[in-house]
Amino acid sequence: MSVIAKFTIDSSEFILGQVLSMEAGTHVEMERVVPASRRVMPYVWVSGVDLDEFEQHVRADESIESLTALDYIDGQGLYRVQWNENVESLVYGMAEVNATILEAAGNEQWTFRLRFDDHSGLANFHNYCTEHDISFTLERVYTLSDEQAGGYSFGLTESQRAALMLAVENGYFEVPRGTTLGEIGEEIGITEQTTSENVRRGANKVLRKVLLEQSAADLSNR
Repeated sequence: MSVIAKFTIDSSEFILGQVLSMEAGTHVEMERVVPASRRVMPYVWVSGVDLDEFEQHVRADESIESLTALDYIDGQGLYRVQWNENVESLVYGMAEVNATILEAAGNEQWTFRLRFDDHSGLANFHNYCTEHDISFTLERVYTLSDEQAGGYSFGLTESQRAALMLAVENGYFEVPRGTTLGEIGEEIGITEQTTSENVRRGANKVLRKVLLEQSAADLSNR
């Protein structure tokens, strides 16, 4: 049975966190990690900072072989990060034990949600971190059935769920709109730009899950 672990970790505890750490207000969200031999190539979204400064900051780090800008959307950038050498790190440990990243975001402190094939995968990851002196705070361990028992999850992060629920409850999607992104962000203590990102990504996840998967199921039953 697959297991999900949620934990927090300071950026100083892993190399990617150290490299990407920027001024207060910067938000980095890891989209996925691609293993490449003994290397890993993370894909990250960055917002809340001057992207030119961010790119210069990361490219100046000796551990980075390349930082490739893949897209720019509404003040945020999508990047592929490639290491200059084989670096033992938290992210490599995730790839080594075949953990799936469900959520990974932060700046000075990061929050991760990882899915493991079973409890042994989580144990192997814990052992890896112990061997490499990586300290983290485990917040919760649960199964998919535990998660689904509390309602539909749709793979939303906690921040996406909070922003999307407020948007729906306060009439953001109605005509005329009953609230603004700025008002939603003010209520939960985040910027308007971050609120916009959370609402768009959250809505995309829900709609893809409901519409596309349901359409595929309908076609398969014909």
